[in-house]
Amino acid sequence: MKPSLLPTRLPKFSLLLLLIFGCFNGFSQTPATSPEAQLQALQDRASSAQNSLLTNLKLENIGPSIMSGRVVQLAVNPDNPIEFYVAYASGGLWHTANNGTSFTPVMDTSPTQNLGAIAVDWNSGTIWAGTGENNSSRSSYAGIGMYKSTDKGATWEYMGLPDSHHIGRISIHPERPDEVLVGVLGHLYSPNAERGVYRTTDGGQTWEKTLFINEDTGIIDLVVAPESPDIVYAASWQRDRKAWNFEGSGEGSGIYKSQDGGKTWNLVSESGSGFPTGNGVGRIGLAIYDRNTVYAVHDNQFRRDKATEEQSTRLQKEDFKNMSADTFLKLDNGDLNAFLEANRFPREYRAKSVKAMVREREAKPADLAIYLEDANSLLFDTPVVGAEVYKTIDGGKTWNKTHDDFIEDLYYSYGYYFGQIRVAAYDPDQIYIAGVPQLRSTDGGKTFESIGGPSVHADHHALWINPNQPGHLINGNDGGVNITYDYGESWIKNNSPTVGQFYAITVDNAKPYNVYGGLQDNGVWKGAHTSRESDRWHAEGEYPWKRIMGGDGMQVQVDPRNNDIVYTGFQFGNYFRLNLGTGDRKRIQPSHKLGESPLRFNWQTPILLSAHNPDILYLASNRLHRSMNQGDDFTAISGDLTRGGRKGNVPYGTLATISESPFAFGLLYTGSDDGYVHVSKDGGGSWTRISDSFPGELWVSRVAASKHKKERVYVSLNGYRADDFTPYVYVSEDYGKTWKSIAAGIPDSPVNVILEDPKNENLLYVGTDNGLYASLDRGASWELMENGMPVVAVHDLVVQEEAGHLLVGTHGRSIYKADVAPLQSMTPTDMESDLVLFEMPEMRHSSRWGNRFYTYAEPNTPGLDISFFAGKAGKVKAQVKSPDGVVVSEVETEAVEGLNILSYDLAFSKEGKANYLSKNKTELKEADNGKTYLPEGTYTVILEMGRAEQQGEFTLK
Repeated sequence: MKPSLLPTRLPKFSLLLLLIFGCFNGFSQTPATSPEAQLQALQDRASSAQNSLLTNLKLENIGPSIMSGRVVQLAVNPDNPIEFYVAYASGGLWHTANNGTSFTPVMDTSPTQNLGAIAVDWNSGTIWAGTGENNSSRSSYAGIGMYKSTDKGATWEYMGLPDSHHIGRISIHPERPDEVLVGVLGHLYSPNAERGVYRTTDGGQTWEKTLFINEDTGIIDLVVAPESPDIVYAASWQRDRKAWNFEGSGEGSGIYKSQDGGKTWNLVSESGSGFPTGNGVGRIGLAIYDRNTVYAVHDNQFRRDKATEEQSTRLQKEDFKNMSADTFLKLDNGDLNAFLEANRFPREYRAKSVKAMVREREAKPADLAIYLEDANSLLFDTPVVGAEVYKTIDGGKTWNKTHDDFIEDLYYSYGYYFGQIRVAAYDPDQIYIAGVPQLRSTDGGKTFESIGGPSVHADHHALWINPNQPGHLINGNDGGVNITYDYGESWIKNNSPTVGQFYAITVDNAKPYNVYGGLQDNGVWKGAHTSRESDRWHAEGEYPWKRIMGGDGMQVQVDPRNNDIVYTGFQFGNYFRLNLGTGDRKRIQPSHKLGESPLRFNWQTPILLSAHNPDILYLASNRLHRSMNQGDDFTAISGDLTRGGRKGNVPYGTLATISESPFAFGLLYTGSDDGYVHVSKDGGGSWTRISDSFPGELWVSRVAASKHKKERVYVSLNGYRADDFTPYVYVSEDYGKTWKSIAAGIPDSPVNVILEDPKNENLLYVGTDNGLYASLDRGASWELMENGMPVVAVHDLVVQEEAGHLLVGTHGRSIYKADVAPLQSMTPTDMESDLVLFEMPEMRHSSRWGNRFYTYAEPNTPGLDISFFAGKAGKVKAQVKSPDGVVVSEVETEAVEGLNILSYDLAFSKEGKANYLSKNKTELKEADNGKTYLPEGTYTVILEMGRAEQQGEFTLK
């Protein structure tokens, strides 16, 4: 049974918020989507599911699973710790009752898989799920409020808070289970009022906001005293992300305490308490031992005192920032060359040549520092204090830092991504803090040791400590779930759910063809499309998918002549040419010249092999670069194709998508993260901006030159980074001079990709943050595709032309495959027909059909999918005739309007077998499963629907 998508009535406070909700214009000229529109989108999507012409088109998950995806929280049965729930950031909620040996998804019928927090009342089996991830990363997706299940996840009911977007933590009162506290983090990209602590005493029917700081500050953590459940501590967090900047701290961040179960609150981290205050207070995580003893891990965003940092006698990057030309020219050439070589400057830049440039004023000393400060290096620079641990033993009246030195190499500069601390129930001095890696302290936070392992991902987000069995820990990280029974000396990996978070995918032309994809913080992987998820690889010693690159996985291009040659990389343009056959790897990122403005690379830097010559590779920064020799050398073929960048701590004003027309070499399109689309018809010799009619400065998520008409081009825009969930999809028939919106019919959800089918110009696919849509009429209408796939973000799409397969790269449920060959063959005339039978594949006959390989094995059973399109719903009679006209099988079925798939097991009916034998003097062997399968030959399929009749053939060879 599907969950109730909407509450029967909105909680009273929500009605007020709907009236006072305001738009924020910080990133885009388009407004943030209102909670009313969000709820309407859920209704529209539910309607789309019921009315879709493609409801029978099956999506098959092909994995992979072993690298998993980001975990946000664990809920473990304290009386039976082999049973627990795992909440994935964008992969839904999964349950195990066998210690992680296998998992079952329990929230797949909900309208989102994006989770921030869960809580379980183990006595009643009630589960609370807060949607919208509690981390604030580039790929932290918003949710739609609160859900509750009272039957262990079999059914779900929507419980409101539609404008919360991100939930930090949920706490169920242990004595009064209808009394629940929710820490609402709120919007990531815009201010909103629905954030703070919300309290219900009637199981979610109504909510009261009991703590509110301001419209930029939400609640990231809640902890309850185990012996006094009315004692509650809450951590507030002020943060604001923009496409160009992230502010992860502010005066609104702090620690609050309630002594009446969350009805009222007092700030206990005010000035004089010992806890940091002011603009540099970042994310805070809490752990409670008893009502008076609380630990807090803090992402301290105040700058480090340079005097405390270790000084080096060697030249450092910082030395050049304020160095005068005279001082630079007096540097020892040996020292300067040592710096240049250590920092991998190109060989053209050595002491003599660089000094000449400074002397001739072609460059400044500061350019040496600027040259090295690309986005990736700044990501790991640590000018801030970073992770700190504080402790109170008097109920929050005073706080003391537990350690003297910096906690190095844990948070780097992105502590906003972590913020978890735990204390063992059996030892107040045993604490754990999560970051990169995970650390354990046995002396109350004075000293720490790493407890990672070879099979444990480095980025940590969740931890459960068994209160009854010391050493037993369950850990959730960017790479899934791990379990230890010896304090991390050894770990078990528990990654059977297919919850991979793909950014981009592609395919090759091998047989069977391979699928390639880049994942969030889990590298780049390759695997055959025929791969099946099972643990058979434990016996074979080889998992069917292989990682071919680490880091945050990025876009992939494969040489069509030799699929050993692969172009891919990791964040901010760090790309390589790989030879998978030899293991060779060559870095191919273009760079600016000393003295020039540094290039700006998008987190997911676009690359493209030319369809006209696979030796030609395009790679985009804020300019478009072209290599004529497989990336060995690049030439910039454009100026800055963006608005020019924007001050902030995130690279912005970058190209996000590129496309080349298959009709003409050098007919190029680019799209930027700040809303510009350009076209060049002469290989980059000149460029024309064609995006001035588009709304705002929206992220251009995809530009796609048509495969069917030279003048045609498609564009999708994405307003997610302004909390604008409106779908924006456009087509132009004149190289972008004029545009037409084709987004009507797609419920509100940001669009990540528009793909034109390579065989059928009327067939389009769109991937959104809430699923997959297809159009059979070039965007005039859209059909939801969800058979076999939950509501999950679709990041990328590709069609393998020879197989007729659509591959769907999701950000939370790995990769799906659909046979779209029937859709590819559809014509506008077919759309108007009462009945259309599609071509059926040739199949290989096997004498093993229906027989067991060995005594206890399941029989090998074949199947033929007979696909047909019905212009209306109704009864369809299907007959299968042998080469000599005998009806060997027939059935009557109810067809839906749209695509239908009749699965035929290739066996005789009882009557059909008798008729066949009466006409053919041959022996027909009955299989182990009692069925008799058709012999080799060509068979006719006849479909009848009213007066309409269609015939087709299939062959068993």
